[in-house]
Amino acid sequence: MNRTELLPDRPGIPPMAKLPDPEVIDPEALARAYAAGDIDLICVVGPTASGKTRYAVQLAKALRNAEILSADSRQVYRGMDIGTGKDLCEYDDVPYHLIDIVPAGAKFNIYQYQAAFADAWAAVRSKGAIPILCGGSGLYIEAATKAYKFEKQNGVDPSRLPQRPYYIGTLVSREERVARIDRRLEERLKEGLVEEVRGLLETVPAPDLIYYGLEYKFVTQYVLGELSYDDMVVGLGNAIHQFAKRQMTWFRGMERDGIRIHWTRP
Repeated sequence: MNRTELLPDRPGIPPMAKLPDPEVIDPEALARAYAAGDIDLICVVGPTASGKTRYAVQLAKALRNAEILSADSRQVYRGMDIGTGKDLCEYDDVPYHLIDIVPAGAKFNIYQYQAAFADAWAAVRSKGAIPILCGGSGLYIEAATKAYKFEKQNGVDPSRLPQRPYYIGTLVSREERVARIDRRLEERLKEGLVEEVRGLLETVPAPDLIYYGLEYKFVTQYVLGELSYDDMVVGLGNAIHQFAKRQMTWFRGMERDGIRIHWTRP
């Protein structure tokens, strides 16, 4: 049957494939594996609104000596806080890296990220801490973990990147993910997402802000008078749902390429 089923309130969003079976992750076993050299990076992945940041922080605390490296393509920008969902308060006292490292308006490419990650990963390990990579940007994750390989003259020497990453995926049902995205968008608008974009537009040209996509595209168009408020909310919500599905598709594609992801319910 080729007919695509759609959410009645989210037209254009096809259903997610059958979810993998969840596993129980043992932090103590991970710590032993890291100490033995069996793994050299823990990588927490998942679609937006799947709870991966909170899970990564809880895992870091359980490991007692861990630091988080972000794999989010937009959290690298300073001043883009609400729209990228940095939620820095969630980190509590857990050190984090690769967030707020370039100004809004800059173009930070995948090669720059790979180099920044290699430096941060080495710095964490040099302190004797366990590095946890956390994010939903599939290309950034693959750049960091060598699943995505650049030509040596363009990217980091592969010997500077992890050789034995352990992947954990945060698993939520499609229905729960949809509800979380809708609820989170409402919360971010109340927190001042529109005001954040207005402030950014004082120093960042509109085309550059739109370039970052999702929240910054739709809210900028609203601020410029190109969209009504209601059209902005509906369009942005649908775009985030579609983005989350593409993220999950990317991770399942990694699995088809032979990467083992240990899916767990946060």
